[in-house]
Amino acid sequence: MTTNTKNSKTAGRIILAMGSIICLWVGAALTSALSSVGWSVSTLAGQYMSAIGMVKPLHTLVDYYTHIKGIEYLICVAFFVAFPVFFKYVNKVPKTVTAKK
Repeated sequence: MTTNTKNSKTAGRIILAMGSIICLWVGAALTSALSSVGWSVSTLAGQYMSAIGMVKPLHTLVDYYTHIKGIEYLICVAFFVAFPVFFKYVNKVPKTVTAKK
């Protein structure tokens, strides 16, 4: 075997070992977290989303309406960006191809 082949196999083994260690760590963390909430995936997901601020308590109708309007504005912006791109794609002029004998 050449030196490059040995080095590449060694690098591959190191990457595989690191990936395995990370997978074991993630599995242990997930198992521990699920164990602490009584093996309820939905409870764990809810706690995670509350911890990162994705889910906020809505106490009044105004809070709820403001939240919904924010989502509506995001959908509108996404549409205003996506529609012109889609329109250009649909109305693209086909290239003319000439065949040679």
